[in-house]
Amino acid sequence: MRNIRIGVVEDDPASCQLVLDYLNRYQQENGEQFTVSVFDDGARIVEKYTPVYDILLLDIEMSEMDGMAAARRIRERDDKVVIVFITAAPQYAISGYEVRALSYLLKPLPWFAFSQELKKSIDMVRRNGDDSMLIETGNGQMRLNLADILYLESIRHTIVIHTLEGKLSINGTLKDMEAKLTDHHFFRSNSCYLVNLKHVTGVADQDCVMSNGEQLRVSRPRKKAFLTALTDYMGGGR
Repeated sequence: MRNIRIGVVEDDPASCQLVLDYLNRYQQENGEQFTVSVFDDGARIVEKYTPVYDILLLDIEMSEMDGMAAARRIRERDDKVVIVFITAAPQYAISGYEVRALSYLLKPLPWFAFSQELKKSIDMVRRNGDDSMLIETGNGQMRLNLADILYLESIRHTIVIHTLEGKLSINGTLKDMEAKLTDHHFFRSNSCYLVNLKHVTGVADQDCVMSNGEQLRVSRPRKKAFLTALTDYMGGGR
């Protein structure tokens, strides 16, 4: 099981140390492994934010950029990360709905409440993790929702990921991507394409028709297996 990536954003050194101590204790008592990054202000995490974190533990009251403002900026780039606010001011709780915060923890931070919320957060990460993947791009890592992928195309040593928003190019092989996505309703239609069955709207002769109108070739040797996989998916595999 991979490490859970956690960002701690807290400008008070004592409060920050308490959170780090609690995270260490949780790892030891529950057999989890965390990769933890610490930021001393909302502005620090926002300035070069990439969606690589699973959980963010955000203080609300900070001098340069408060946690609520940071969360709004982060949500523009990352709709998956689990956000938990830690605050001494309970009046902020209602504002968290707009950034889909999972919960609030009030200072002074009790261990039991912290451990319960962390468990809830980790459970959510594990559920969400089935629906997305991290990819390495030229600008660093980014998280991609599988439902947004139409198909993957192999061009020489490059994989072009065709999404609802546009195209992304990464290094890799279609074989590796096929292995990674084998349980997520992706099927190899020919040597060049790995197709998301969710976006197949029909089959016309030797092509499959995608939800964006594109037609992709299905090779003759693969056509029977492709139709079987598509039928299984349409019949309730989703």
